[in-house]
Amino acid sequence: MDFRLTEEQRALADTVGRFIERDYGFEARWSMLRSPEGWSRGRWQRLAELGLTALPVPERAGGLGGGGVETMLVMEAFGRGLVLEPWLGCAFLPARLLSALDSGPEARSWLEGIAAGERLLAVAFTEPEQRYERAPVETRAVVEGEGWRLTGRKVSVLGGDAADTLLVTALIDGEAGTSLFAVRADAPGVTRYPYPLQDGTRGADLAFDRVPAQRVGPPGGAGPALEWALDAATAALCAEGVGVMDALVRRTVDYLKTRRQFGRPIGANQALQHRAVDMLIETEMARSMAIEAALAADDDDPARRARAIAAAKFTVARACRFVGQQAVQLHGGIGVTHELDVSHFFKRATVISLTFGDADWQLARYGEALRAAA
Repeated sequence: MDFRLTEEQRALADTVGRFIERDYGFEARWSMLRSPEGWSRGRWQRLAELGLTALPVPERAGGLGGGGVETMLVMEAFGRGLVLEPWLGCAFLPARLLSALDSGPEARSWLEGIAAGERLLAVAFTEPEQRYERAPVETRAVVEGEGWRLTGRKVSVLGGDAADTLLVTALIDGEAGTSLFAVRADAPGVTRYPYPLQDGTRGADLAFDRVPAQRVGPPGGAGPALEWALDAATAALCAEGVGVMDALVRRTVDYLKTRRQFGRPIGANQALQHRAVDMLIETEMARSMAIEAALAADDDDPARRARAIAAAKFTVARACRFVGQQAVQLHGGIGVTHELDVSHFFKRATVISLTFGDADWQLARYGEALRAAA
């Protein structure tokens, strides 16, 4: 298999890398983190100007039609820069979901808005008392008059605090599968409970009380599209995790070279060198699995895609935990302070390892996929 990047892919990686190095320093990020929204609308427009909001949107809707490899390149750079803007939750995931459903002119309008950086959508699928399950349990949609009314609750919605439109999974009485509905975030009956996550990124819990809703796609037919979109988003998270770990390894090695005790760098201690090498090994193994996940994200076979991405997320989640903990321990007490970026990378690595399924859940999913294929 040829793993070499095309000229266009190399240009994309260089463009995003320059943006991170020039415009996303730690002090600028720290300032955005303490702002009311927790991220920058100006930076979001910069992402749009670079074509990144258009990347996950299909060409038929004015996007660039980027695939798993292009997403991997972007997300790895985002991981190295600890990007706060809700690109994954408000651009990538909804764009993938809508493009999979291919559900008419309204969806096309939303996709065009995402591509231009003018619309922020969020996908609400997890309900209270669920773990990482993807199918709705209690949220219901009923016909009322000439439209639909939605009632239920959703939790841990990435970008749910910032989105202007919410894509909500629900059940319809008499239909066996999952249906998808679009709801205006400011519609009567919508209540948002926004909050910062441990790493500073934002999310929200949502409550719907007979909210006017628009059905997106066929009734009971959104399940496969949601699975595909979430698999693609999980592959993207794997790439971001690699970027975070890569940054942690580099900073830890630099610290071992410069921090001196008893007249010599602490990196002269062979035991600490071995620990740094272990961090590098875990990162490189995770990188290999992230590449596999990126390639699998475009696979039309759901079972094969699930196996590859579950295996990758399992590996990346374990590696994020190991590399993050080692980085903090090798830095000592300063490694957990807000003033040092290592603590922020560690927190992001922890959140990545839990998002869309932790290591245990992904291992169980991998086992189920193997049994299904037997």
